[in-house]
Amino acid sequence: MKLFRIIFVTAFIAIYCSAGAQITNIPVGKEQERINTDSLVKVFDSQPFFGIYKDNYFVAGTALNHKPTEFNSDVKFQISFRQRLTKSVLPFHSHLFLSYSQKAMWNIFEESLPFHDLNFNPGIGIQGLITHNDKIYGNATIMLEHESNGRDGEASRSWNKISFAGSAFIDPRLMVHGKVWIPIIDGQQNKDILKYSGIFQTGAQFVSTNKRWVADVTFVKRQGWNFSFNTIINVGFRIREKDNQFLMLHFYDGYGENLLDYNKYHCRLRVGLLIRPKFFSDF
Repeated sequence: MKLFRIIFVTAFIAIYCSAGAQITNIPVGKEQERINTDSLVKVFDSQPFFGIYKDNYFVAGTALNHKPTEFNSDVKFQISFRQRLTKSVLPFHSHLFLSYSQKAMWNIFEESLPFHDLNFNPGIGIQGLITHNDKIYGNATIMLEHESNGRDGEASRSWNKISFAGSAFIDPRLMVHGKVWIPIIDGQQNKDILKYSGIFQTGAQFVSTNKRWVADVTFVKRQGWNFSFNTIINVGFRIREKDNQFLMLHFYDGYGENLLDYNKYHCRLRVGLLIRPKFFSDF
């Protein structure tokens, strides 16, 4: 029965995420043809309105700083998608969109396979393309986000934030990104969440020339005048040349990996399946 539940959830996530796997294939940087900005916007608007937002993954692993046990080994998975609500009709060729991400920490090695924490992250935002000399060089986003774990009492965690994000496409193989937020903390049990889950983040994503390898690193700066960061590193290898599914190595070091344990330190390495867009993921 336990094995059936694991197989069922894995298959559901793979099928569900694959349904939203399409995303813009607009060329960027030096490889982009010489066409005007209006034409680029039309190409962008012709892409599917529904697609992957952040990386979707299903990984299993254990702690690196302690002896592996059923209590520090787990499965972590994330489902993330977005729905564009308008074409690029707002000022600066921007569009309105809804996003939803859900992250789960699943203790499958414990008896009865309990879910340790579920984090829900809906949002609404405005995103615009950054163009110059009739080429697309990135995007800029303003979002209103909510994040909570849907629990009550002492286990309740929630906060809101107005976030400002930007991505720069250095070339078709390299993207750098940054995000800063204004927090609105309403959870009574996580008033100090900025000390652990951070005040801004930055990072980069790389795609190999043959597009078989992807890698990204993200640093989340914790509150305070110091060099305290949460570090996330992902490496993926494309299973089939024309697929969007990858074998994934996922490393997390720091605090804030999930809301329930936002103030507890985790250093964990996991492996599994990654499903991501054909272009760059959002963060």
